[in-house]
Amino acid sequence: MSTPYLGTVTDGRYCVMASWDDVPHLLEAEKKALWETLPPYQRDARTKGIPQLGSGAIFPISESSITEDDLPIPPYWPRCYAMDVGWNFTAALWMAWDRESDCIHVYSAYKREQAEPIIHAAAVRARGWWIPGVIDPASRGRSQVDGQQLIKLYRELGLDISPADNSVESGIFTCWQRMNTGRLKIFQSCAQFFEEFRLYRRDEKGKVVKKGDHLMDCLRYGVMSGLKRSLSTPMENWDEEARSRTWEGQVDHGRNSVTGY
Repeated sequence: MSTPYLGTVTDGRYCVMASWDDVPHLLEAEKKALWETLPPYQRDARTKGIPQLGSGAIFPISESSITEDDLPIPPYWPRCYAMDVGWNFTAALWMAWDRESDCIHVYSAYKREQAEPIIHAAAVRARGWWIPGVIDPASRGRSQVDGQQLIKLYRELGLDISPADNSVESGIFTCWQRMNTGRLKIFQSCAQFFEEFRLYRRDEKGKVVKKGDHLMDCLRYGVMSGLKRSLSTPMENWDEEARSRTWEGQVDHGRNSVTGY
């Protein structure tokens, strides 16, 4: 029997997540019959105890259908990241694009509250100084420190970053299409992403609830804008196996694939 997951304790309250495996009186035949009656977006909530807001969910899809085991990322897959900035929370998502199958793999997530831009910038550079990014376009006029424009400040801190396309509904629709066709996958290690995904919802008027959605915004920015800026790993950082497996047209790192310049 699996061990129920105890959520983070807050104000003396906590959430217990129990799966069907924690209910001994359910027979396998009964589980199978119940499974067939559940819509896909409710299956993780009903069978694994993972909370999700059914009809109000923005992405009404099973969490397991977009989750994948962490895998080695080939250096020729272009990468990018997307940032959502603020004082309460600043977040970023890193993506690798398998152009052959047109599948985006979200492989790393960052989310931290009440820290200076220099801290966030260091965390971004640590995941690959050469990876280009896109950022919340509102950062051009938003201040965290001394009235400075954040996009300018982050560039001064060494980030290669540009304003993102912040189209909400078209961004959500594009992400949904990719999820529904298997062209958007999330590494299972991105726990902070799934915490937001489970509660990403609309209110009774159909508007997106702007609470705890920083990484969800990053997802939109990356899918809508990040791929256009994505670059492959600089060839001098490739290992010998990766070098031997390359072929013409596979590398897109902003340099000539023959001369390296």
